[in-house]
Order: sequence, then C-alpha cells, then structure tokens
Amino acid sequence: MLIAHIVDAAQAYLAAPDPGEAPNPAPAEIPGLGPVADMFLGWGKWALLVGGVLGMFICGGMMILGRRNRSATAVDGATGIPWVLGGLTIAAIGATVVSTVL
Repeated sequence: MLIAHIVDAAQAYLAAPDPGEAPNPAPAEIPGLGPVADMFLGWGKWALLVGGVLGMFICGGMMILGRRNRSATAVDGATGIPWVLGGLTIAAIGATVVSTVL
C-alpha cells in the first residue's frame, strides 16, 4: 500500500507541467535616489581608504614601538596587517561580488 502511494505520488510529480523559469528582473534605480546612493557609496569608499591607511600606520607604529623590550606589541602590530589587508580586499571586491550574485 505504501509503495503504491509513493509510485502514484512520483507519477503525479513527473506528469506535472514545467513551471517555467522564475522571473528575474534587472535591478532598477529608484527615481531620484541614484545620486544619493552614489554619494553614500563615495563616502563609504573614502572612509575605508582613511581607515585602511590609519590601520597600516597603527600596525607600523606598534611594530616600531615594540621593537625593544615590548615584543608582544610588535607581534600585535604584525598580526594586525593581514586583518587590515583582508578588510581592504573585501571592500575592494564587494561591488563585484554583489553584482555577480544578484
């Protein structure tokens, strides 16, 4: 009885019409918000640029100051560099990744 039910369900599923492709409209700008969005994206890029330069300066300073008798500070500065570079890399490829996914 169970096998007959499974076979009937499978036949009904296979006989169902193809639903077709789901609609996938292209992104459209909200009227009037394009310049505002560009302004905010520009501000974000500028903030990331300043943050990246400041992060590298701080890491370099920690390495310089920790050179003598404070090796943990130098190590913390050196381990911060990959984090700064990783954050900048993610920020740089963010638009490409989002446009690829959407």
